[in-house]
Order: sequence, then C-alpha cells, then structure tokens
Amino acid sequence: MSASWWIWALLMLAIAGMLAIDLFLHRDNHVIGFREAVAWSGIWIAAGLLFGVVLWAWQGGDVAGTYYAGYLIEKALSIDNVFVFALIFSYFAVPAALQHKVLFWGVIGALVFRLVFIFVGAELLETFFWTAYVFGAFLIYTGYRMAFRHDEQTPPDRNPVVRLVRKVIPTDADYHRDRFFTRVDGRRVATLLFVVLIAVETTDLIFAIDSVAAILAITTSTFIVWTANAFAILGLRSLYFCLAGLLRRFVHLHYGLAVLLAFAGVKLILSETPVGKLPIPVTLGVIVVTIAVSIAWSLRSTRGTTTTGTGDTPEAGKPADPTTITAR
Repeated sequence: MSASWWIWALLMLAIAGMLAIDLFLHRDNHVIGFREAVAWSGIWIAAGLLFGVVLWAWQGGDVAGTYYAGYLIEKALSIDNVFVFALIFSYFAVPAALQHKVLFWGVIGALVFRLVFIFVGAELLETFFWTAYVFGAFLIYTGYRMAFRHDEQTPPDRNPVVRLVRKVIPTDADYHRDRFFTRVDGRRVATLLFVVLIAVETTDLIFAIDSVAAILAITTSTFIVWTANAFAILGLRSLYFCLAGLLRRFVHLHYGLAVLLAFAGVKLILSETPVGKLPIPVTLGVIVVTIAVSIAWSLRSTRGTTTTGTGDTPEAGKPADPTTITAR
C-alpha cells in the first residue's frame, strides 16, 4: 500500500500534536500516579486501535490486519523497553518526578531511530532479496539470546556511549532539578539527568533494530510499519508508569518475546522461499496467543508476590541500588 505525501504530513502532524499534548500536561514534573498512567495508557492504546479501524474502512481488512499484527508485536516488545528503563532509573537513582521528562525525550528519539531504520530496512528488503535471510537470522539469534541469555548483565555506566559522553562533555555527578545542562563554578556542564537520557537513548537504539526488523517480517510497507511503531511508542511513557511496579511479576515474558522474534525471523526467511508469506490471520493468532500465554504464565508463577510502584524509585542523593541492565 502506498500513501501520498499529504497523508504522511497529516500523520506526522497528528503524532506531533499527541506528543505536544503529553508534554503540556506533564510540564510541571509531578510524579505520575498509577491511575493517571492507566488512564493515559488507555487513551494511547485506544488511539492505536482506532487507527486500525480507520485503515479497515479505508484500505480493507488485509491492510488493517497487517497493521494490528505489527502494532501488537511492537507493543509487546515495548514492555521489555519499560523493564530496561526501570533498571536504568533505579541504577542512576532518578527521582520519580524527573523520570517522565527523560521518557518524553526518549520517545522522540525512539521515533527518529525507527523512522530511519524503517526506510533503510524496507529499501534493503525490496532491493536485495538476500537481506531477508540476514534479517531473519538476526531475529532468530536475538530470540535465542533473549530466551537463554536473558540474565547476562551490563552496568549502564559501562555503556560505551555514556562513557564517551562523560569523557567528552564535562559532567556533574548530581541532579539539578530537571535540567540537562547547568553551570557549576562558572563552567557549563552536563547534569546526571543528561547522562541518564544518553543511557536511555542508546539502549533504545538497540531496541529499535530488533523491533523494526521484527515488523518488517510482517510487511515492508513503510506506511504500515511507521504507523504501527508510532502508535506503539506514543504510549510508552504512560505504559512505564503503569507497569513499572508490576514488572517483577512478568518473569517469563522474555520467553514470549523470544518466541515472537524467532517467529518473525522464520516468517521473513519463508517469505523468500516457495512457502511465501504466512497469512495475516496466522500471524495475528501466533502473536496474541504467545503474548497471552507468557503473561498468564508469569502471573501464575508470581501469584501472591507483592509489587511496588514507581514511587519506590530511589531519590537523588541516596545510594543507587546496583541493579544492572539485561543485555540483549
């Protein structure tokens, strides 16, 4: 399906408007509570589902089904994003009131990264048939790592980009309200909040490669891939505050995500064989069943476990829990 330039322009304006609304409503750096997070998560999810209905009426059921398959797999992978973001915030002891600002700019960065990868990846798949095998093998390997090497850990301050930033840019070890840069003894320096932002952005860059490759296994339509990514990511900030306190119960979710990544890899490889592309109803069914089973399995295994909300995140000035980031 091809979309004319004016449809792209309207979509970009709509997404920019949603981001502006989100920023305006949370400009006071208040701690986002569970109820508020659930409400906004519901709004963003409803917007994503409604867009599928619009596609159904405009382009038909096949296109809408493709969009929903992409949206669901991106939404599922975004839960893993939330888990890693929670670990970063815990490691750097980010005050709860400042977390949403980092997540806001993180969402913008995620949209930019994915936009680049979408056009590059789609062009490669359309031009060189063998890239389907490369992307497919990459997704299968990523699924294997997520399933069997999920507990490998890398401290966020060992992130190569974070270490480079600290070497190149003078950095203060404290938070200065919600500022990314400030002046200390007359010298302009980056704050610890900026270091956290860099950690989030570079981590999301890795997530972007995985998620874009996964959805390109479903379709190479840049319009579908971009919209599915955009609507899945727009609710990422609210999803974080909604799920941060429950993440410790999703102990088996990574197995489900691993299955989805491996399935996407196999699907992409099969698309260049006599088998061809798998039907969208089959793809949707695999995605829904896999997510449902992994979440139900997790909740059953952790029944009776107490959870905590985002308010338990350590405050600035207190020693950070030496939590580490799960390597992907």
